[in-house]
Amino acid sequence: MALSKNARYVLFLGSFVGLLGITLYPIAVSPMMDSTEYKKLQKVNRKNIRQEDIQPGNMKVWSDPFDRKKPEGE
Repeated sequence: MALSKNARYVLFLGSFVGLLGITLYPIAVSPMMDSTEYKKLQKVNRKNIRQEDIQPGNMKVWSDPFDRKKPEGE
């Protein structure tokens, strides 16, 4: 049974997109969905590093710009 040119093109394109998805899943999608493994690795790897000591140019250590100050008394 011979496939038409359109069917072969769709099959090729579909397999290419599928292969791309299979390749990118463990690299891009999986870490975004479950980041606990990477958080554990960072804790282990950065255990003896004080960020204040390695901050370049006496710059302030990064803080969340959207973190709102809590009113006094709460």
